[in-house]
Amino acid sequence: MKPLVRAIDPALLAETQAQLRRQGLHSVCEGAQCPNIGECWARGHLTLMILGDRCTRGCRFCGITAKTPSPPDPDEPRRVAEAVTQMGMRHVVITSVTRDDLPDGGAAHWEATICAIRKAAPNVTLETLVPDFGGDTAAWHRIAAARPDILGHNLETVPRLYPAVRKGADYARSLRLLAFFADKGLTAKTSLMAGLGETDDELLAALADARAAGASIAFLGQYLSPTRYHEPVRRTLAPADFHRLRAAALALGFASVRAAPLLRSSTPPGVADR
Repeated sequence: MKPLVRAIDPALLAETQAQLRRQGLHSVCEGAQCPNIGECWARGHLTLMILGDRCTRGCRFCGITAKTPSPPDPDEPRRVAEAVTQMGMRHVVITSVTRDDLPDGGAAHWEATICAIRKAAPNVTLETLVPDFGGDTAAWHRIAAARPDILGHNLETVPRLYPAVRKGADYARSLRLLAFFADKGLTAKTSLMAGLGETDDELLAALADARAAGASIAFLGQYLSPTRYHEPVRRTLAPADFHRLRAAALALGFASVRAAPLLRSSTPPGVADR
């Protein structure tokens, strides 16, 4: 049975959207059509998306628009930090579209955003969900130097499916990125989706690769197709399947594993773990 996408209170949606629009900011909650948006926003948790709302890649599973993006806004880091303080966040998740059009993939903008949040809200726990920056290790160094509390980078799916659903991405490159940040002493996290046509064995092999690379946190959720033009859902897992996969992933040595149908990579504790 397909997981139920929970409804969001219209008044809450309008209020939160108005706050974001006033600051000229975007959330991945809206852009990626997250099924937990109502529950997360009701708890004051949202994931801010920097570097615009248009991606240069256009993965077959993602609801974010794939078009030529606008130049980075140099004032965005300040506005993000201001939003974090005004909204009283304790745990902040920042992500971005992929910017293959920029020489550094947007790393300087990322660094400025992290530093602005650190200055404005030094007690906030900061989680970053970064793209691969085209494999540019100089860009990786900039992110590592900014010292986010959690460094997330999603494998998303198994290597066999990369050519079909992850345009411009490279499985081995993503593993190298996770290893790089883990070697720098950062808490590395990754997430995968089930339902794109992979097998359980392939999912567990990918999780084993992530653990071997140094990731200590892993999330696993059900893929939901954003539109009929995206990759279709090829299988739907039951909650019991996610419980079984979680137990197998914990046996690989992860410090923390969450697995549930509606779980997404930036879902806060207590949401979607059903």
